[in-house]
Amino acid sequence: MSEVIGRAVATEKYPATMDKFYFWTDSEFRLNAFDVVKVDHLEGSYSFGTVENIYHITDAKSFLTTYISNDFGKSVETLTDAPTLRIGMNYVEVAVSYNTKNIYTPVINDSKVYLATAGEIEQALGLDKIQNPLPCGFMKMYEDTSNEIFLPVNLNSQFILGPEGAHLNISGISGLAAKTSYAMFLIKSIIENYSANEPSDDGVAFIIFNVKGKDLMAIHEKNDVDDIEKIVENYKELKISGQPFKNVKYYAPFNADKAVTSYLDSEYVEKYLSKKILKKFKYVYEDDRESLEMLFADIDDTTQTMDSIISKVIDDNDVDFGSIKTWNDFLAKVHTLSHSNTSGRSNEISVLSWRKFKRIVNKAIKNDKMFSNRIIFEQNECRLEEELQKISAGSVSVIDIAKLSTDKQAFVFGDVLKTIYKLKLGEYGDCTPPSRIIIFIDELNKYASKDTSKNSPILRQILDVAERGRSLGIVLFGAEQFRSNIHPRVTGNCSTFAFGRTNVIETTTKDYSALPATYKSILTRLEQGEYIIQNPIFRSLLKIRFPKPIYKQFKD
Repeated sequence: MSEVIGRAVATEKYPATMDKFYFWTDSEFRLNAFDVVKVDHLEGSYSFGTVENIYHITDAKSFLTTYISNDFGKSVETLTDAPTLRIGMNYVEVAVSYNTKNIYTPVINDSKVYLATAGEIEQALGLDKIQNPLPCGFMKMYEDTSNEIFLPVNLNSQFILGPEGAHLNISGISGLAAKTSYAMFLIKSIIENYSANEPSDDGVAFIIFNVKGKDLMAIHEKNDVDDIEKIVENYKELKISGQPFKNVKYYAPFNADKAVTSYLDSEYVEKYLSKKILKKFKYVYEDDRESLEMLFADIDDTTQTMDSIISKVIDDNDVDFGSIKTWNDFLAKVHTLSHSNTSGRSNEISVLSWRKFKRIVNKAIKNDKMFSNRIIFEQNECRLEEELQKISAGSVSVIDIAKLSTDKQAFVFGDVLKTIYKLKLGEYGDCTPPSRIIIFIDELNKYASKDTSKNSPILRQILDVAERGRSLGIVLFGAEQFRSNIHPRVTGNCSTFAFGRTNVIETTTKDYSALPATYKSILTRLEQGEYIIQNPIFRSLLKIRFPKPIYKQFKD
C-alpha cells in the first residue's frame, strides 16, 4: 500500500473542483512541483494529480501577530523558540490529470492522499501505454528523498514525426538552456529507435545547420570529457547506445582551393577532406539564380519591385538576362541597369529599384568565392541542391553556416528548405527521398520572427513546412532564445515544445499565460540539462532531464 501523506481539504475559499484539489500534509514532508500524488475517490477509484504549488500557513492573523508573539521583535537573538507557539501546516495545490474510472467530480474533503508508485505515475501522466516509444529524457519523482523514483520518458514518435503531429520547438536563453544539445539528443534517439518502431517505413534523414562556432562539426567523434563513462551509462539507461553519430557528411562554404568559410581548424578540414566526409559547396549562376530571392528575406519590399527584378533574372527569355552564364556577367548587367541612361525594356523598373537591388547583390556576391562559375568535383566541391537530392535513410548532413554573414546564412538556409520541399514534391525526377526529413536550425528567430516581413521568401518556406510539412514528411526542429518572438503560425503548428531556462520578462508574455505561476518561476531557475516538455500525449507538463552530448564538443 502506498504511503499516506495527508488528506484532501476543501474550504469555502478554496473549494475542490473537477480539475483541482488541495490537501494538507506535514510541514516537514518534502514534495516538489511536478511530483504526482494519488487520492481516494468515488466508487473505489483513485484520482491522480500533479503538484503545482505548496503553501505554509499558521494560525497567525497577520505578520504583526508573529512579531508581537516574539516579544515585539526583541527575542530574535535571545530566545530559541517564540514565546507563543504557532500552529502551522503545509497545504498543497494539485492539478488533476487522471482518474482510474474516468470519474472527474471534485475530490471529497478528508480523502486520503498517497505517494504514487512508478507504475501509477506512468498511468497518471499517460506514459504507460505509449505506442511507438521514442526516448526524450527521464524524470526523478520525489527527488532527493528516500522515496525518489527514476522514470524514463518516451514520446510517441508519430506525434513528433507524423502523421499524428509534427515539429519541435525548443526555447531558452543562450548557453544555460542547452537547446542544441537537447535537439541532438532527440535526433540520436530517433536514429536508434524510429526504424525499430516503423519496420515497414523507409526511414528518416537529418539535415542539421551548424550556426555557432564549430559546435556540431565533429558529431561523428566520441566525446572526450572525463565523465564519458557516466554519460554512456545514462544513454544506455534510456535504451540509446553511447556511440557518436554515424553516416555523417559535412558541408561548408567554399573559400579557396584548400579552405572553407568555417570556424573549423585547418587540421580538421584537411582530415575531413582526406576522408571524403567534407565537401565545399558553391552556388553557380546558371543553376542557382532562382535562389537569389533568399537574399532579400529581410528587405521591406512592399511594392514588390525586388520580386519583379528577380522574375526578370530567372526568365530564360528575358532580353537582359536570358543569355547570361556567370555571376560576373550578371553583376555587370545589374550595374548597367542601375544607371539613369539605361534604355530598353527594363525601363518598366525604376533606376532607384535597380540601384537598391545592386547594393544587395553586390554586398552578398561580389568577391565571395562561394558564388562561382563552375564545380570541380575532383576537389570535393559540390552544389548543395544536388547533394541533398541524394540523402538517404539514416544519413546526417551537417551544413556549416556559422561563419557566414546573417544575410548569407539566411540565403543558404532558405535554399536548403526550398530544395527539400521540391524533393518531397517529386520535382527532381527519379529521386526517392526517405519518408521523413528532419531539419534542425538554431536561432529560428532570424528567419521566422513576428517582425519578419510577410513578403520574406524564407518565412513563406518555413510557414509552408510548418503547415504542410507533416503531410509531406518534412519535420522542423527549431530553437530560439525567446519563444514569444516566433511567428505564431510556426509555434501553432508544433506538436511538441521544450521550455528551457528563461528570464522573468519572457514568462510574463502571453505565450506562457497558461502555465501556473510556480512553473513560470521554475523556468527561471532550471539547470542545464533540464526541460519542461509539452506534448499532446502527456496528461500534464513534464519536467525532464537528458544526458550530456555523446559526441565531441570543442573546448574554447
